[in-house]
Amino acid sequence: MILADKIMELRKRAGWSQEQLAERLGVSRQSVSKWESAQSIPDMSKILQLSGLFGVSTDYLLKDEIEEADVTSDAGVMECDGEETSLRRVTMEMAGSFLEAKTATAPKIAFGVMLCILSPVALIFLSGASEYGMIPIEEDRATMTGLIPTILFIAAGVALFVSAGMKLGKYEYLEKEPIDTVYGVEGMVRDRMKKWEDTYRRMMVIGIGLCVIACLPIFIAGAIFRSDEDMPMILAVCLLLVLVSAGVYLIVRASVTWNGYRALLEEGEYSRSHKKINRSVSGAYWGITVAIYLGSSFLSGRWEMTWIIWPVAGVLYGAIVEILETRSRNS
Repeated sequence: MILADKIMELRKRAGWSQEQLAERLGVSRQSVSKWESAQSIPDMSKILQLSGLFGVSTDYLLKDEIEEADVTSDAGVMECDGEETSLRRVTMEMAGSFLEAKTATAPKIAFGVMLCILSPVALIFLSGASEYGMIPIEEDRATMTGLIPTILFIAAGVALFVSAGMKLGKYEYLEKEPIDTVYGVEGMVRDRMKKWEDTYRRMMVIGIGLCVIACLPIFIAGAIFRSDEDMPMILAVCLLLVLVSAGVYLIVRASVTWNGYRALLEEGEYSRSHKKINRSVSGAYWGITVAIYLGSSFLSGRWEMTWIIWPVAGVLYGAIVEILETRSRNS
């Protein structure tokens, strides 16, 4: 086993990301990445630091013929809350299949979210059009008619989520449990991630831009039409939801694919420390968020405003995880 493989294996046994190891050594993450991909080798002072950090001899690190290290924990085993947990080993074939499944399901998940956001558009339009005499239908009947596409859109969205979930179900452990990738997987993932990075950034920029400008139709309607003309405002709300749904589609599609790469690399929100925290708080947090969104939307009827709950909840969740992780490291 060469030095590059040994550094990668020891780092993953310790449960550290490349960034965390780099911080401990006083180097950049790119330096650690180059060591692990055999593009460069650490100098002797860093070899000594690595030996001390991982509790192995310098002979083990420098001599390829020494395959086994005398370390305090067994290979493929990590201590978690006082218990030993075996790491799931990920082969090249498994990693490739996971990335293909992520790429295939990303459009379905994104379209499902888009349908859920668009679901009240028909209801809002028909109710407003009936109230202001644009269509010859009683308001109650128009509301009931508008509920039909609302329910169908939500049902279609849920069906897409279930379909994607069934396809990704067998890979769930990659995003929730610590893993151990075989030699070559990390290099393959980073290469594919780099090739897709420009597309990811472009989709995120356009998606976020659409969400930001989505409020413009309301401002324009308010500036052009009189305050007693409600129908233009109703149409503006419908257009707002269309723009938001298009932006969220791009954001979700890009994020699902991108997060597949990060899950295999155990970076960011998929680092081992984040996975531990996510298992304890994510289910309750997002369940409460869904309840708040649906309750506030149906009670207030302000669908043009309540969608803001989701980006706020996302930012707040990230902050909560970071706080819990910081407290865990300091304890």
